[in-house]
Amino acid sequence: MATSPDGAGGPPRGGRIRRRLAKWKEDAGRLKTEVFALYLASRDPRTPWYAKVLLALVIGYAISPIDLIPDFIPVLGYVDDLVIVPAGVAAVSRLIPAEVMEEYREEARKGTAFTTRQKWIGAGIIIAVWLLVLYLFLKLLLRLIP
Repeated sequence: MATSPDGAGGPPRGGRIRRRLAKWKEDAGRLKTEVFALYLASRDPRTPWYAKVLLALVIGYAISPIDLIPDFIPVLGYVDDLVIVPAGVAAVSRLIPAEVMEEYREEARKGTAFTTRQKWIGAGIIIAVWLLVLYLFLKLLLRLIP
C-alpha cells in the first residue's frame, strides 16, 4: 500500500481523484470547444440542414428544464445529461462535412470568433431573457396567491 509523502499511511496525496478531476476538466474543455465549433459550423452554408436541426434539438435538450429522468433523482437524474448531450454533440459532428468541422474546430481553439463587444451583447441578451422569465414567473405567482 502506498503511503502519503509524510509517511503517515493512507492514500498518497493527489492520487486517482486528482487525475480523474483533471481528466474531467480536460473532457469538459474539449466538449466546450466542440460545441462552439458546432455553433460556428451551423452558420456555414456547407452544413446540411438536418445537422442544423439535430444541433438545435441537442441544445434545446441541454438547456431545457425538462429531462427524461428528473435531476432530483440521485445519480440517475444526471446520467441522461452526461450521456445524451455528448452523444448528440458527437452525432451532429459526424453529420457535418469533416473539412467544415476542422476549419471551425481550429477557429474555436483560437477563440477569435467573437469580439469582446459581441460577447457582452450575448451576455446581455441572456440576462434579459432570464429577467423576463423571472418577471413572468413572479407575475403568475402573484395572480395565484389570493
